[in-house]
Amino acid sequence: MKRPIRSYVLRQGRTTPAQQRAIDELYPKYGVAFAEAQIDARALFGRDAPLVVEIGSGMGETTLEIAKADPGTDFLAIEVHAPGVGSLLRGIEAAGLSNLRVVRHDALDVLEHMIADASLAAIHLFFPDPWPKKRHHKRRIVQPAFAALVARKLKVGGVLHAATDWADYAESMAVVFGANAALKVLRAGRGKRPPTKFERRGVKLGHEVRDLRYARVA
Repeated sequence: MKRPIRSYVLRQGRTTPAQQRAIDELYPKYGVAFAEAQIDARALFGRDAPLVVEIGSGMGETTLEIAKADPGTDFLAIEVHAPGVGSLLRGIEAAGLSNLRVVRHDALDVLEHMIADASLAAIHLFFPDPWPKKRHHKRRIVQPAFAALVARKLKVGGVLHAATDWADYAESMAVVFGANAALKVLRAGRGKRPPTKFERRGVKLGHEVRDLRYARVA
């Protein structure tokens, strides 16, 4: 899937020495190099278990909480920004987690090339960049092509869980996901999702947090 307009802008010069050291030393251990070839989750994690992909893990605090709370599930976090990757790698090492790995690459490329169709138990998309200005809405990751890609990668019964604190983005997501016949809306609710840094920031600003959950149907 070609998508020349990216949903992010890479920021440079904000990586701390500790984060860079983690990338240098820990990425070979906990990271997965991008390749135009599907990953073997069983070989990667050393077992057969449900696989969940998180798109945009940020600094990784929420990702770590989720992985710690669900040791029977394997998680693949996708993040492009070096500080977040370094921070998450440090957290994985400190917690001794064996069910969490990281890919530092564009999420759409990872989903398209590295994830087999109908293989994921869930996809998490928590507080993606809202690109609030109308002229930037084309940069939002949730577009019809994204919905089609997500639906293709989920198993039947697999769950897409998105969250945002921007009302117009929530409405846009609902329209885009609702238009895809392979996705069935589930009852509203955050489930076991822990709060994120962006969520707390949005709440302080008076934003209403919306969780949108969909299941892949046959």
